[in-house]
Amino acid sequence: MASKAIPSSILVLRIVTLLALVASVVVLVTDHFTLQDSTQQHFQDIHAYRFVLATAAIGAAYTLIQLPFDIYYACAQKRLIRHGCMPEFDFYADKLVSLVLASGVGAGFGVGFEFKRVLDDLFLLLLALGEDPVSLDEEQSKDNAFFNRANIATGVLLVGAICMAVISVLSSINRTSNRGFFG
Repeated sequence: MASKAIPSSILVLRIVTLLALVASVVVLVTDHFTLQDSTQQHFQDIHAYRFVLATAAIGAAYTLIQLPFDIYYACAQKRLIRHGCMPEFDFYADKLVSLVLASGVGAGFGVGFEFKRVLDDLFLLLLALGEDPVSLDEEQSKDNAFFNRANIATGVLLVGAICMAVISVLSSINRTSNRGFFG
């Protein structure tokens, strides 16, 4: 049986992961702005941000499903399902979910920083072509705020991905200790 520290650490990290993923979803879903011509720009208008939302939702759902099992394991020091399948499931599922979350982080940061750079170049070009600097500054400010908020949501998703990666390592240790390799 694993020491009490591992199940307790997994439980705490799952709670932090869940909070980070839910916060990421909330920040991303509330990210929008209105252009001067009354056009609304929402996060779902950019496909990569839909993917970020999907990865956060998948991670949150998985974490919610795992939470009761981890609470029982941390409190009782034994598995709710006592076959050898639960450590195996945790081992593979934690790795899979941490990779899914990491791919969401990559997509979110990739599109956020790249679009910001391209739009900054576009605004400079429009300014050089004689567009009104006041209206361009206002639009650029809205665009920057939109992408900054999306990058914050992706950063919070990164916290969840890191926590899930640490959980993945702990579930590896837990799996091997249940097989007798570490005592």
